[in-house]
Amino acid sequence: MRSAASVIGRFLLKATGVITPVVALGILLGAVAGAAEVTRTAYKEAAEPICRSNTQANERILAGVRTEVKRGELRRAAGRFERAATALHRTLGELRQVPRPPADRARLSRWLGFVAAEVELLEKTAAYLDAGEKGSAGGMVVRLESVASRANNAVFAFEFEDCRLDPARFA
Repeated sequence: MRSAASVIGRFLLKATGVITPVVALGILLGAVAGAAEVTRTAYKEAAEPICRSNTQANERILAGVRTEVKRGELRRAAGRFERAATALHRTLGELRQVPRPPADRARLSRWLGFVAAEVELLEKTAAYLDAGEKGSAGGMVVRLESVASRANNAVFAFEFEDCRLDPARFA
């Protein structure tokens, strides 16, 4: 006669022989599903609508800001730059949430750093305009263009359209 322990032991051995491949298959399928990496194209498709909405907002916000500065309406222009900075800051937060391709993480982090610098420069431009320092605000606009150029160079391979930074279009 077989003991209860040997019957249970054989059952567990047989069950383990069936369960182990099933568990291994589940783990393998989970790893394959998790390994579906984000591509540059997928990142671009996710980021472009976010950037497009910011570009359209900035076109509205900064429309006529040059004329205001030329007329000496610096406080009014400062408010526009502050609103543009707020809009870009919100966009930056949304872009940081988009999954990045592993091969381009460093490149995109650098680009997002440049976008953050653009937010700061827009805020400084607003502060200078609010203080009536037209010349210093002009210097900030030059720096905005420089940072935008560096940002665009960092992500040249993505061939962005709406995510290309172009402050000359607005300021």
